[in-house]
Amino acid sequence: MTIFPVPLTSLSHGGGCGCKIAPAVLDEMLAGLPHSFADPALLVGVETGDDAAVYRLNDDQAIVATTDFFMPIVDDPVDFGRIAATNALSDVYAVGGRPLFALAVVGMPLDKLPVGVIRRILEGGAEVCESAGAAVAGGHSIDAPEPIYGLAVIGLVHPERILRNSTACAGDRLVLGKGLGVGILSAALKQGKLAPSGYREMIETTTRLNDIGAELAGIEAIHAMTDVTGFGLLGHLLEICRGSGLAARVRWDALPILETAGGLARAGVNTGAAGRNRQSYGDAIVLPAALADWQRNLLCDPQTSGGLLVAVDAADAETVRDLFHERGYKSAAIIGELNSGAPSVTVI
Repeated sequence: MTIFPVPLTSLSHGGGCGCKIAPAVLDEMLAGLPHSFADPALLVGVETGDDAAVYRLNDDQAIVATTDFFMPIVDDPVDFGRIAATNALSDVYAVGGRPLFALAVVGMPLDKLPVGVIRRILEGGAEVCESAGAAVAGGHSIDAPEPIYGLAVIGLVHPERILRNSTACAGDRLVLGKGLGVGILSAALKQGKLAPSGYREMIETTTRLNDIGAELAGIEAIHAMTDVTGFGLLGHLLEICRGSGLAARVRWDALPILETAGGLARAGVNTGAAGRNRQSYGDAIVLPAALADWQRNLLCDPQTSGGLLVAVDAADAETVRDLFHERGYKSAAIIGELNSGAPSVTVI
C-alpha cells in the first residue's frame, strides 16, 4: 500500500493514531485559564466538549467553526489526505451544519518527504472538500518533525436547528451511523496484519462523509447528536450522558462492527489508546463481567472519521435508522437508549 520509499506512518513518533487527549487531562490543562467574555451570540462553546463552536449571525444563520488534524494512519498520501479531510468536516455535520470552506493545516518534515508526496496529501483533502461543496480557501504550513495534516472548517447552520451533544431526552433511542473498529484496522495495518480487503474496508468507512448530519438537523424528533472519534463509542456517549444528565444502556449484540475489525480484535489486535480511553471513563462505565477483552477494546476503540451518534425519540428511531440506510450508511443501527439517572453508560 506504500507508494513511495518512506512509509508515512513510520515518520510519526506517536504511531500515527491521531488520538485525542483524554478528557481528564484536558480538564487539568484548561483549569484556571481565563474564560472569554460572555457573548450571547456564542450559541455553542466549550461547556460540554461539543463538536464545533457555533456563533449566531442573525435569526436565520449561525456560523459553525471547527478544526481537526492528525498524523498519518495510512501510508498512501492521497488516502491520508482524504481521511483527514473527511474527519475534519464531520464536526460541522455533527452539529447539523453544512460546510462552506476550509483552511488547510499542514506540518511536514521537508527533509524526509518529497514535495510531490505532500502535494498528493493536499490533493486528497481537496478532493473530499470538493465532494462536500467546500472550497479549500488557504491555510498555513510549517516545516515540522512529523507529518500533520487537517482542516479548519467554517460552516453554516440555522440557529434553531443546531444539534448539540447535551440536549438528549430520557426515553430517546441511540442510533449509530457507522461500524466500529477503525482503530483496530489502523493498528493491524502498522503491524502488517491487514489484508487488502480490510484496507479497502477502512478507507471506505473513513472517507464516507457524515453529510447526512445536515439533513438530520431538520428532523424534530432528533434531540442530540455527536460523532464518534478519538474517545471511542463509550467516551462520546458518556459526553452525551453528562451533558444531558442521563444514563445510557447499550446492547452489545446490537453494535455494528466492521467485519475485518471484529476478527482482528478477537485475534488480539488492539491500540494503546483504547486502554487509555477505558481508564479515563472511571466508574461511569459499567460492563458485564463476562465481556471479553476484545469486546471491551472495541467499545473503547478510537475512531478516525467515525459515525454519527444520534439521540432520537423512540417513536422515530426506526425511521431515522432507515434514513441512514437509504443514504448509504448500511451499518447504521439502533444500539441502545437513554433513561433518567446519574450520567453513566451500562453495556448489556
